[in-house]
Amino acid sequence: MFQVIRRFATSVSNVADIVIIGGGPAGLTLGTALKNSPVTKHLKIHLVEGGKIIEPLNSFLETPPPNYLNRVVSLTPSTIGFLDSIGAWSHFNQERTQSYDDIVTYDGVSGARMNFEHPDIATMVETTNIQAGLLSRLNELNSQQEVKLVIQEDTKVTSIAKDSITQWPTLKLSNGDSLTCRLLVGCDGYNSPVRHFAGIESRGWSYNRWGVVATFKFADTEFRFPTGWQRFLPTGPLALLPLPNGYTSMVWSTTPELAEMLLSLDETEFLSMVNAGTRLSTEELSMIYDLAKSKSPDLLEQIQWRLNLFAGKLKPADEENFPLQVSEIVTGSRARFPLKLSHADTYVEDRVALVGDAAHTTHPLAGQGLNMGQEDVKSLVGALERATSRGLDIGNSLALEPYFSERWPQNHVLLGVMDKIHKIYSTDFAPLVAARSFGVDVLNSLGPIKDFMVGRISGNSKR
Repeated sequence: MFQVIRRFATSVSNVADIVIIGGGPAGLTLGTALKNSPVTKHLKIHLVEGGKIIEPLNSFLETPPPNYLNRVVSLTPSTIGFLDSIGAWSHFNQERTQSYDDIVTYDGVSGARMNFEHPDIATMVETTNIQAGLLSRLNELNSQQEVKLVIQEDTKVTSIAKDSITQWPTLKLSNGDSLTCRLLVGCDGYNSPVRHFAGIESRGWSYNRWGVVATFKFADTEFRFPTGWQRFLPTGPLALLPLPNGYTSMVWSTTPELAEMLLSLDETEFLSMVNAGTRLSTEELSMIYDLAKSKSPDLLEQIQWRLNLFAGKLKPADEENFPLQVSEIVTGSRARFPLKLSHADTYVEDRVALVGDAAHTTHPLAGQGLNMGQEDVKSLVGALERATSRGLDIGNSLALEPYFSERWPQNHVLLGVMDKIHKIYSTDFAPLVAARSFGVDVLNSLGPIKDFMVGRISGNSKR
């Protein structure tokens, strides 16, 4: 079982090989992978997390909540393969995951569309399911090993400084503990204290957009193969991604003003607005947005009349060019979060490494954020295994450099691609709309190029 350190008054000084800050997917995956490895399993590792995670995550696996949670991510086959290689994937609640083979993207201005088809191109998983599965695997590994990974939950880092003698990172914790380590790994998010301690700059910008999330159930029970849908609107993409049992996870990236409006609607109005967003023209949507902002009593009637008019113009075969309409929302699932791009100048300094959102954040339009973090973990573990097997100091920058050299260029390219896609689609300027639509039509007809793009999305392409 886990050795859990809770708050107590007496100050304790500990020395560890590795301290991981952050108990999200990146931090838990890193701890699991290191303890799963025969090369690094002997290392003394502490994971420090500001919130309580052990009881809630164990409870998720023992008694899953009746409804799907709104923090859902799309895992690539490469990510699932890595999770399986460290023995964690089998610990997930598989009944709450949904794989799909097809992603349909379509332009809200011109209607140009592209289909990305590939067996199990991605799998939708709740973030809590990922954390719970990893924690369960860690529990299993701890029961088998003499040197256990120590989780210090409900514990915040109050300060980080260099030890006056060893120059190793020393952490002061809110529970009174002091932790000194050979290697400090920041899996602690965009505002990473570890990155600030290391003096690493992070560059980027806000998109002045918010991602609105919610969980729905489709209205129609007719069978369709699970498909991911994404409609590019000038204000940002609206994505519906499949969950089991006819449910779907929505991410609607939009302006701050529209995000506030969407969260102010009642559930019935919000359902209608989402259905309108997947089908109606941008001109009609602008008019509907104005009605919603003015709290017009005619909002629902106007949306439904226009949706009926739209449906009346469709041929039966054309209906499959659009997602099914949603009819039920999971109460309390609506939320929003700001969208930004950021990239750290480096991922490593002497005795410090950054992983996941601490190193980079991106627009969610391709669902690559968490997968990039998992690839970071895989690379960092490989670097630490090589350093350990060669008798090197795992905290030395020379031991960590291969991780940075491998991951920074790959992430930089992907961040740039996501940024350019966002900018290209965030306009209704006619010449650019015509150019992007022509490009989409050409790409959709070029099988080898599209297959390469699918490979990059799914993580199965050769590098």
